[in-house]
Amino acid sequence: MPHRASPRRLAALALVVAALLSACSQPSRSAAAGDVEKPSIRVAIFPAVDLATLWLAQEGGYFKAEGLDVQTDVGASGQETLTRMTNGQDDLALSTYTLFFLAKSSGTADVKLVSDATSASPRSNEIVTVPNSPVKTVNDLGGKRIAISSKNAASDVLTRSVMRDHGVATDKVQWVPMPLPEMGAALAQGRVDAAYQPEPFLTQAAKTAGAYPVVDAASGSTQAFPLTGYGATAKWAQEHPKTVRAFQRAMLNATRAAVDRARIEPLVVRNARVDQDIAGLMVMPAFGSTLDARRIQRVPDLLQQLDVVQTKIDASSMIAPQAGTG
Repeated sequence: MPHRASPRRLAALALVVAALLSACSQPSRSAAAGDVEKPSIRVAIFPAVDLATLWLAQEGGYFKAEGLDVQTDVGASGQETLTRMTNGQDDLALSTYTLFFLAKSSGTADVKLVSDATSASPRSNEIVTVPNSPVKTVNDLGGKRIAISSKNAASDVLTRSVMRDHGVATDKVQWVPMPLPEMGAALAQGRVDAAYQPEPFLTQAAKTAGAYPVVDAASGSTQAFPLTGYGATAKWAQEHPKTVRAFQRAMLNATRAAVDRARIEPLVVRNARVDQDIAGLMVMPAFGSTLDARRIQRVPDLLQQLDVVQTKIDASSMIAPQAGTG
């Protein structure tokens, strides 16, 4: 007769299997963890779903596995987070690539790009209007009041680019900078005629203000356009190379885990205070971590085409060395 394992032996075996499965689901501690120059770092952020992979790295233990304790400092816009990073208030900043390159071009800051965050996916960033607005189509945008997050931010540059692609003049537009969460109300109250809205504000504005898309801001010249990333001053990156690599490894592993939408939606609900029904409907951006110079070069090239900068900027010179998983 075949030998039958005792209940006690089966129970012990089950515990071993459960422990192995649990270990496999947890981030493994890097060999370099605990060897960083600055274990506790501050990252300036602004409210956006672009932070989903950062939240996952925090709550999923990916930063901890690299020996990092990452605290966030919330600003109203990418311009504000960039300022907090450049003045030394924070170590790194999430901002739009356009602002990083403008800071470099103007000499405001010597920026190093540390990690990618997001690129535009179809219908995740749109220029929207409301039924009582004079704007009905993309051709109506000329000379109107358009809400953007800040001048020369991705919202401004992508809106101008897509208008240019459709032959619509931008020189007489009244640009109205305001925080992204306020744009839906501004549209509903008639204070602006159209607004650039990324997710989750795009879906929220549709629900609360009846906003609907005029044109996909990530179409034509800006299809799959790089939107946001994490940067530091060149001085800080040079003084903290192991910390930079640890941050990169954590973000790389979190980005890989983010392909499972079920892991992202609860983070958006909890950290961005988005309703569950909106989180379930919204279009996610394309998350990334490792920076590719050829892809990022699209940003300064577009800035030059729009006469935002007058000279060519080499993106590769601004990208910090990229770490693997170690």
